[in-house]
Amino acid sequence: MRFWRRPAPRPLPVSQTEKLLFGGALRYDLPFTRHERPLLRMGFWAMARQFPAMAAVVGRAAWQVDPRALLTLLGAELGQGLTRAFGLVATNSALVALFAAGPTADRLRQALPAILAVSAVTGAGALLSAVSVGASGRLEPQVERVCTARFYAGAVRIELAALEDKDIHRTLAAGRFGTDSIRVMLGSSITVVNALIGLVASAGVLFLLHPLLVAMLVLIAAPKAWGAVFTARRRYASRQAWLEHRRAIGIISNEITREQPAAEIRVHGAGQLLVDAYTDMSITMEGEQRRLARAQATTQTVASALSGAAALAAYAVLWLLLTSGGMALAVAGTAVIAVRSAGASLTGLVTQVNRLFEETLYLKDLDGACELAERHALPTGGVALPRPLEEIRLENVSFTYPGAETPALHEVSLTIPQGKVIALVGRNGSGKSTLSKLVAGLYLPSDGTIRWNGVDVRAADRQELFDQVGLLGQDFPRWPMTAAANVHIGRSARPFDQSRVEKAVTEADADEVIAALPHGWQSLVMKGFERGTQLSGGQWQRLGSARARYRQAPLLIVDEPTAALDPDAEIEAFEALRSLADHGTTVLLITHRLAATANADHIYTLDHGRLIEQGTHSELMALEGGSYRRMYERQAAQFAITPHRAAVPRPDRHHDAAAPPAYG
Repeated sequence: MRFWRRPAPRPLPVSQTEKLLFGGALRYDLPFTRHERPLLRMGFWAMARQFPAMAAVVGRAAWQVDPRALLTLLGAELGQGLTRAFGLVATNSALVALFAAGPTADRLRQALPAILAVSAVTGAGALLSAVSVGASGRLEPQVERVCTARFYAGAVRIELAALEDKDIHRTLAAGRFGTDSIRVMLGSSITVVNALIGLVASAGVLFLLHPLLVAMLVLIAAPKAWGAVFTARRRYASRQAWLEHRRAIGIISNEITREQPAAEIRVHGAGQLLVDAYTDMSITMEGEQRRLARAQATTQTVASALSGAAALAAYAVLWLLLTSGGMALAVAGTAVIAVRSAGASLTGLVTQVNRLFEETLYLKDLDGACELAERHALPTGGVALPRPLEEIRLENVSFTYPGAETPALHEVSLTIPQGKVIALVGRNGSGKSTLSKLVAGLYLPSDGTIRWNGVDVRAADRQELFDQVGLLGQDFPRWPMTAAANVHIGRSARPFDQSRVEKAVTEADADEVIAALPHGWQSLVMKGFERGTQLSGGQWQRLGSARARYRQAPLLIVDEPTAALDPDAEIEAFEALRSLADHGTTVLLITHRLAATANADHIYTLDHGRLIEQGTHSELMALEGGSYRRMYERQAAQFAITPHRAAVPRPDRHHDAAAPPAYG
């Protein structure tokens, strides 16, 4: 019969809208999707056999965090099982006394000790349940915290090059979903243990009353177990069947209310298309849900009918035992109570084992991600770097990204002296940003050496190296925090100092940004929250510059720092970088704005990962057919400027050739 087959998802109906907008059903390609149908791939008993291993994972984590709470929890659960067994025995004694021959008053007196015992056992069970809840409430958040913190601590220390590997990145992304599973697993494990103890207690008492009663328990419980398993699987299959429709609807509805596409929705009339798409996909999903609801109702009806037939047969056997004198009426009453209790425990057991197995898959992802992070973690310790920073030297440095066939850098040799502005120029993809990350210690060279004050970065204390580097890029993090915290996070290991924060903001010429915020320093620079506000790209650029200055690192790596600034602000930003170098900070500047490079102390030109030119601005402009000169002249030509026109000299600096405007 079709009812006995394992349910599987039907081919999904796809609306015309989904075909138009998405080319078919919309399916995620994310790490967690590989676990979307685990219950449909494995039988219940196969999952049940894995329960000891699943419980061991949670047990080990709980024992490491709070062994006392774990022992208390297990003791309370075992105690509840014993109280159930004693409760059934006491109930049987009370029923025997009540059904005995004699005056009612005498029977009540004889039953009184058993009734009091039932009350005492019930009270003890309630007390143990409260202890279990308390221990669980204490243990669950601790286990979740420790396991999640382990993942995050590993993730922030993984080598940057490892994140370039798509398989490693996918494993880490999958592990993130596992952090949500540990608390669920602990709660489900407790429920499973409780249900198992309840089943054993009920079966043990029934065996003592009459061995045949155990067979009756199996007879009644089996249909309930089948019904619970089948219902859980049908529900899971149903969820998968309409999940893709719901995803597609979510994509569309989110676009309707987002700020970014709002103008085009109104001007291009895209809004009506989105509303019609929502309606079409919703109707498709409603039809699928109706079909699945009918199938679920059929499943539940069959399960209930089988359970009822099994119960009827069991009670028929019980009636035969009573009429034949093979069982006392009191024993039969106790058996009915035990069977009902065991049935409830079995239903909970089946449901939680299904849930536990699914969460275990995600928890395994978490363990795998943590182990991978440990294997690829930044090394601790190493050779101390001599201070102050005097020179960084690269010798025949090559670097190839994981999985790439072509090197991003090939045998590059250059020197970065202290207190100078060193510019890296070249086309997109020439290796400028890769080189800067090698200098910062974020990558280690595939070949060649990088020496900080003579110390090879491979042997150096990487954390100490990081401590001497400041980063300011075009895509620097825009932290969802207060304005003050966005500056302080530049050197968060230092105690917060408002005066230092204000000094960094002033040096970055960002005072007007803070003054314009509705709540000043305590304004949240993110929308959607109280005290929240939104910054423009230029305002963010100034705030990022303040963060870099607050860090006060001897080496500042600047990658396209003025992309969002207006022309005047851009000129001021480059002048500020020049000022930093004049005061001893080494500036490694990466930019396409060649106005800034004209005032650099030394310029390196890269092309396809190779160093092809180097020198001062004047020296490079003197090279006929040189790459730097060609790029410079093209920028100058955009503004009809003669490249060799005399420049306005800056204090203490002299250049023979003019720089194009900073906004060129």
